[in-house]
Amino acid sequence: MKEKIANLVNDSIKDLNVFVDDAFTSMEEGKKIFNIVLDSSEVIDLNKVTDASRIINKIMDENESLLDDCDELDIYSKEKGDKE
Repeated sequence: MKEKIANLVNDSIKDLNVFVDDAFTSMEEGKKIFNIVLDSSEVIDLNKVTDASRIINKIMDENESLLDDCDELDIYSKEKGDKE
């Protein structure tokens, strides 16, 4: 699934210097969630996640069949830890 989502959205979000690191479904509190995890070579701030989410939401709306009957779409960034 990651490859399909990455192929759909990476070109559209590359100007934000982010890319799709993973895409998967999960069950949380009885809801089926479609997760898209973003990553970057730099720290991704909230504004970048918001901008990327707007772009990705439009693309996913056009490709709704990929959401696999999920109840929600969750787009978030990978956490960056200290490099010590």
